[in-house]
Amino acid sequence: MARDLPNSKYQQEQLYAAIDLGSNSFHMVIVKVFAGSVQIIGKVKQKIRLAAGLDDDSNLDQASLERGWECLRAFAERIEDIPPENLKVVATATLRLANNAEEFLREGEAILKHPIEVISGEEEARQIYLGVAYTSANIGQTLVIDIGGASTELVVGEGFEPLQLASLNMGCVTFLERYFSDGFLSADNFQQAINAAKQQIQTVAEMFIPYDWQQCMGASGTPQAIVEILVTQGINDSIRLAYLHDLMQQCIACYEHQKLDIPGLEESRKQPFPSGLAILIALFEALDIEDMQISGGALREGLIYGMLEDMREDNLRQHGIFQVAQHFHIDTAQAVRVAAAADDLFEQLPTTLWGDNFDAEGILLGAAMLHEIGLHIDYKNSHQHGAYILKHLELQGYTRLQRDCIRDLVNNFRQNIELNVLKGYQTYLKMNLAILTRVLRIAVILCIRRNAQPLPHIVVEFESDILKLTFPDGWLKAHPLIDAELANEKWQQYRVGWMLEVI
Repeated sequence: MARDLPNSKYQQEQLYAAIDLGSNSFHMVIVKVFAGSVQIIGKVKQKIRLAAGLDDDSNLDQASLERGWECLRAFAERIEDIPPENLKVVATATLRLANNAEEFLREGEAILKHPIEVISGEEEARQIYLGVAYTSANIGQTLVIDIGGASTELVVGEGFEPLQLASLNMGCVTFLERYFSDGFLSADNFQQAINAAKQQIQTVAEMFIPYDWQQCMGASGTPQAIVEILVTQGINDSIRLAYLHDLMQQCIACYEHQKLDIPGLEESRKQPFPSGLAILIALFEALDIEDMQISGGALREGLIYGMLEDMREDNLRQHGIFQVAQHFHIDTAQAVRVAAAADDLFEQLPTTLWGDNFDAEGILLGAAMLHEIGLHIDYKNSHQHGAYILKHLELQGYTRLQRDCIRDLVNNFRQNIELNVLKGYQTYLKMNLAILTRVLRIAVILCIRRNAQPLPHIVVEFESDILKLTFPDGWLKAHPLIDAELANEKWQQYRVGWMLEVI
């Protein structure tokens, strides 16, 4: 990414759409594909809670059928301009289970004027994995978890290939009806839900535990809700079991479901949150998961990219960066120069510095490519404008935590170093981001003349928190501007307790 940007492979703009008729919500996503970039131009989500309409005989009640059809009528108008071959509509767990699913599907297909495919649990898991693989950077083997309304999908894969997958008949809606129907958020209700989930997980655990996955990704509403809560409560980190137990205690403290009030938990997520949380705790404990990040995509994205198989070989991050650079009028030539300089410095740092599963190089290069994103607003505070933009911007190919790291590097690429932006991270992340901040700031200085003149080989050493740069004899004397900027940078880093030596 630091060396070049993607070519314009796709010259004709096309629209694609995917509709996911889930057990809790119906989702639709519409994308525009142009010049090799996939841009989301529409998202619709409606809480239908279809699974709640299943009676003891596994029949959907009339009210649930009507809620679903009403939602599809709204979807139907939105997809009128989508070519039929560019549209995919699938149904999942509840319509796999319902005895009267045919009734719903017959009317639904008439409304949409398009076939609805009821996919198996295994196919749902495969599509979810592809959605994660296409939208998030996978490092080695990855465990993907999606907690739906009536089913939970587990997948281990590598790259774009799922290696092992399973679908379990448990979800946040069905567990809500089964273990929290009395309206109380008691420790006993939680424990019953956790134990029941563990019993199901144990039936497939031996299929997954032998894999040596390097990261775990959550692809459903429950992990997303948890991250939103953690950020609101001042924790900028991966999802960890200790955090889940703490959130369970926060739920129990509210006592009644209708009084559930946790800082950061949106109103729309409150109803299925306790049951989804119980299932996630069971997954962490049964599969010995250390931490989880949320993915940028799931089933709908898998369906979209499944229709775009010829994009598989392209680098998703490159396309995302290229699209953002164009939109915000970033000087891409300068961005590539800074990214290349940062990469040259980074490559000399000890690999032992970086925490497990921390994509230090990818985060650094992303920040280097986007460090001037706020420049078109104002020069003086361009770093702060850039951080604000990145806070509200989706970056294709990066997880939520990685996007946060890029944002905070951009916030500190120039002027005074603000350590408070790192306070919400776990200790090892703070240390890693501090080093990347130092590297990015130096790379920006080295490229201050904004020209194509090659930089010399700079020897980088890092020991006992001292960053040492050694230049060829006489080079700094021949480049007094860079020499002066580095002298000021030594002072800026010293002010926050960092030592920089320039020889």
